[in-house]
Amino acid sequence: MPHRDTAPAGAPIWIELYTSDPDRSRAFYGDLFGWDSQDMGPEFGNYITFTKGGEQIAGGMRNDGQSGAPDTWTVYLKSDDAAAVAKAAAAHGGQVIVDAMPVMELGTMAVVVDAGQAAVGTWQPGIHTGFGLIAEAGAPSWFELFTRDYDASIAFYQDVFGWKTEAVGDTDDFRYTTMVDGGEQYAGVMDASGFLPEGVPAHWSVYFGTDDADATAARIVELGGSIVSPPEDTPYGRLATATDPVGVQFKLVQGNQGQG
Repeated sequence: MPHRDTAPAGAPIWIELYTSDPDRSRAFYGDLFGWDSQDMGPEFGNYITFTKGGEQIAGGMRNDGQSGAPDTWTVYLKSDDAAAVAKAAAAHGGQVIVDAMPVMELGTMAVVVDAGQAAVGTWQPGIHTGFGLIAEAGAPSWFELFTRDYDASIAFYQDVFGWKTEAVGDTDDFRYTTMVDGGEQYAGVMDASGFLPEGVPAHWSVYFGTDDADATAARIVELGGSIVSPPEDTPYGRLATATDPVGVQFKLVQGNQGQG
């Protein structure tokens, strides 16, 4: 299993599920990806930790509906100073949803809205250094921002998170930029202004690896989820989009895993 000990500043380091039905979500991802899960108890606000083969994979929280926020996966980007990231986000066209706050000795978190109106978290590691597996079946494998304000979004991540970027495509049909560091790609930004449906906000997507996208898609349906876009061959692997039984969207990628 590809183990990841560290990641550069600005790279995805953690993912967190916000769900109105934690028990159903735990059962679904456990059956689908072989994840184990544990409720950390009242001391940690009943936070859920997902692991695979003993390695940290993701977190989860109950959505009690009070905030008005939808059930979703949230991507957290690594920072060396979460308070500085929150301050920079507000200064570069974004907003602060959750200001920098320590989580015991685990680390410091913040959640902001970027210049394209997509929510993203940041995590300053303490003893919790993020997910330990990446780019394999059942593990987070790619992270992608869909935005209606492409140029402003890229500038935001450069200015706030210190991204170094590389344009992969720059045509009306495919405008895409990746975060790169040391020759590795860690995340992507897609110009979605031409196809993001009205009413669907800009957002980050999480891709989970699979050895067989078609079999995994079929299993998703068996477990009560839905397929939004069936598996399709692309230059970047065989991709699919699905929702879990609670309605949270995620994506699958077969092949071309190995980023970050």
